[in-house]
Amino acid sequence: MKLSFKQLLVLVLVSGLISCKDQKPDSSESKSALERNLVVDLTDMGIEIQPTMYGIFFEDINFAADGGLYAEMIKNRSFEFTLPKTGWVEPNSDRHSYNNESGILSVIKYSGEGTNHNFARVEVKNDEGYVLINEGFRGMGVKEGAQYDFSVNAAKRSGDIQKIKLQVIDSLDNVLGETSISPDSDSWKTYESTFEVSKTEMKAKVKITFEGEGEIDLDMISLFPQDTWKGRKKGLRKDLVQLLDDLNPGFLRFPGGCIVEGRTLARRYQWKKTVGDIEDREILVNRWNTEFAHRPTPDYYQSFGLGFFEYFQLSEDMGAEPLPILGCGIACQFNTGELVPMDELGPYVQDALDLIEFANGDTNTPWGQVRADMGHPEPFNMKYIGIGNEQWGPVYIERYKVFEQAIKSKYPEIIIVSGSGPFPEGDYFEYGWEQLKQMNAEIVDEHYYKPPEWFRENADRYDSYDRNGPKVFAGEYAAQTVAIASPENKNNWESALSEAAFMTGLERNAEVVHLTSYAPLMAHADGWQWTPDMIWFNNLESFGTPNYQVQKMYSTNPGTDLLKITEDGDKIIGKDGLYASAVKDENTNELIIKVVNTSEQSQNLSVEIAGGSVNDNVTVLTMGMDDLEAENSFEEPMKISPKEGTASVNGNVLEAEIPSMTFSIYKISM
Repeated sequence: MKLSFKQLLVLVLVSGLISCKDQKPDSSESKSALERNLVVDLTDMGIEIQPTMYGIFFEDINFAADGGLYAEMIKNRSFEFTLPKTGWVEPNSDRHSYNNESGILSVIKYSGEGTNHNFARVEVKNDEGYVLINEGFRGMGVKEGAQYDFSVNAAKRSGDIQKIKLQVIDSLDNVLGETSISPDSDSWKTYESTFEVSKTEMKAKVKITFEGEGEIDLDMISLFPQDTWKGRKKGLRKDLVQLLDDLNPGFLRFPGGCIVEGRTLARRYQWKKTVGDIEDREILVNRWNTEFAHRPTPDYYQSFGLGFFEYFQLSEDMGAEPLPILGCGIACQFNTGELVPMDELGPYVQDALDLIEFANGDTNTPWGQVRADMGHPEPFNMKYIGIGNEQWGPVYIERYKVFEQAIKSKYPEIIIVSGSGPFPEGDYFEYGWEQLKQMNAEIVDEHYYKPPEWFRENADRYDSYDRNGPKVFAGEYAAQTVAIASPENKNNWESALSEAAFMTGLERNAEVVHLTSYAPLMAHADGWQWTPDMIWFNNLESFGTPNYQVQKMYSTNPGTDLLKITEDGDKIIGKDGLYASAVKDENTNELIIKVVNTSEQSQNLSVEIAGGSVNDNVTVLTMGMDDLEAENSFEEPMKISPKEGTASVNGNVLEAEIPSMTFSIYKISM
């Protein structure tokens, strides 16, 4: 078809508009900018921003621990899953034949509950035919030129197997790296070897073969990258911890979440089973493995290679206060809600007392010695402990009272975190707060998973809270773009911007709100159960969502003292889409103003700085986009992220324009 010059011109103009669709248009051309006159008062209000104000909530959901933060690459390394060959494949074997041309693996149960109780017995009848493959956690991510540590516990039983050969292979069976060990004992012995991978592969597998024939027992077949966080052997995945450390967290809450409670009491999280030698830690089926019909993960277990010692160590690495949460004798009330009878609660309470001793006790105490034997003779100086996660009703309160009395009697300095249930309003919430306030509870954990508009509408949530009552831990929150636990929820800009608006209210109420954390923290792109999540990763890559970037902007600019910011004497809590809070930082001698514009109009800010003087230069961090559906991704991990800029102060007045759909931080030297 032949086009006229006029038609061509129209096409060029349209294509130009399309190519610019991701750029922020000049709002002032479509709508005149709103004029806003704000006042920041530098007078000290006597309200400190707690060092714990912005922290991290970690739960082993979405393959966040095994297959994620914990860098082990072999799934079911000790053959402990309910179906003990899960994750392992013998392509040339058939359990209904003698396998004379290959061989077969049998699982031997050698002990009862309470420890690692299975191992594998491999009978190799033909070493040219027998192959054992491990699929990893939705595959294994390996990198060209990287070093990997292979280890295995082995004992020769009969015959003469000379070598155990490990190869990392791709989907076409190409060898990407290999090594071998030579077993030489009929007693259990640990063998180790290191090798290099020649090619990057997202979904590699491990292939194990043998040289020689006979029977050999195997356990703890393990593969780790050498390049772990802080170079620790058999440690944590470096890129994921770096994302956490970059948040400058004030605390690390662990190990959850609903995972603390268990679907049943028998399957609850028991911290004592997660410390000591990793080969002796008894695994547990993950409570999220079949929680949602839309994302069943029956191969989801906890090896506890990432256990309580490692959580304490990670907290120390990041300069974060450790905040462990313990079960209180109630299984998850969304599941079975099983109860420990009150007269049988003693062992649960003792677990809490023993945990404090493990974290803080001298090496002459039993649990302090366990910590020392694990390589940390110095105490972890734990200050907080949480009792219960999302429990509610009289059954929780009566059990909480027993814990509180026992802990405060022995360790009066420990701050106890209690809970107000799973919802931010309603009967459970009101009853919990009423009872805990009567008990003079120290910190109450609140959770809210709500639509983005709820966050924008509730920036004043804590304005009316009793300043003399319990302090608040906003322990789990995230904007749900569709519905709670919907697989269609997105980590889009609308959710993040709404959270940024809400967080101005958290900061403005720092007298009441002492800890906050987004949840959940992490999700494997191929193994998730719940959305949205703050950090997404696959076997090789990771990125922070817009929600992560919002959290980071707050947590790396927390300030030390609260200041008052107003417009016509009123708090700035959403009029015409504008939200604001202000703090000063005694350490850097800066005024830090956080402003969120959720409207479709640009807003011109004239911010008078009263009660003191500031310098002229202003550093600005700005994150914004008019496309509220936009998300970060593996392809564009920093699509929505803060950009640095500058502004100036004239006569103690900051003049700045904040575009539509934008979160900005203004940092001014004092």
